[in-house]
Amino acid sequence: MVNMISSSAEASPVRGVIWMLVTGLCFVAVTALVKYLGDDMPAAQSAFLRYLLGLVFLLPMLSALRAMQLTRRSLGVYSLRGVLHALGVILWFYAMTRIPLAEVTAMNYLTPIYVTIGAALFLGERLALRRLLAVLAAFAGALIILRPGLREVSPGHLAMLGTAIFFAASYLMAKRMSGEVNASVVVGMLSITVTICLAPVAYAVWVPPTAMQIFWLFWVAAFATAGHYSMTLAFAAAPITVTQPVTFLQLVWAVALGALVFGEPADLFVILGGLIIMASVLVITWREAMLRREAARRAIPAP
Repeated sequence: MVNMISSSAEASPVRGVIWMLVTGLCFVAVTALVKYLGDDMPAAQSAFLRYLLGLVFLLPMLSALRAMQLTRRSLGVYSLRGVLHALGVILWFYAMTRIPLAEVTAMNYLTPIYVTIGAALFLGERLALRRLLAVLAAFAGALIILRPGLREVSPGHLAMLGTAIFFAASYLMAKRMSGEVNASVVVGMLSITVTICLAPVAYAVWVPPTAMQIFWLFWVAAFATAGHYSMTLAFAAAPITVTQPVTFLQLVWAVALGALVFGEPADLFVILGGLIIMASVLVITWREAMLRREAARRAIPAP
């Protein structure tokens, strides 16, 4: 995968940027639709229906899923990842009904920071000084957004902090599995296990959904699937150092959408904190790309 990305990156960075722009628009559409649906439906039920309706997009992966061989260990890993991701999804849906779009988007950028910390603690990756400083800067950005002591930290903010932690744990497990099985199996099993994990929680709070709620949740699933697919195409077309900065436009779109559609005033502290977190993620991403490039250069045998 790394070779594929780097080999095509020189030829089509523009294509990678375009695909990442599409990715950002898809994910902003997801957050806007969930925001539009509001809290008429419990968060766990909304999350369950989003994943249940999204199972239709797994049809192209059926052959890969049928061919996989489940062991007790792999089943346990898939199940644990499904539980962790399901908890993150419930908290994300809850946060969307409690805090502005811009704050959800800005705090979402904490996920790669937690992934960096988790990789150092559990996967044995080295946390160099530059990475450590970037992590500390990201947390400073989060404090600027939350401003504890200067304003009330709502349950929605706490839910987003939990969302970033659970998603980071899920992505770390995906990173561990990616070297063992096909990527389509990892994605497909996540959708299946999250749907199963959400089912009992959704049943406990179930309220009869309307046809319009089903309609919009189907589009949430469609945009989310399209976003993940276009992100994969972006990574295949250009190096992550080219595509990663484009994802930060999501904050711009979220601020504009929140102000124009939902009447949410632009908060300068949220924008400043989000920019600091973005810069931290960019530093970490750039540093990882440099290390990979150096490792690839050393792996080439001398003539």
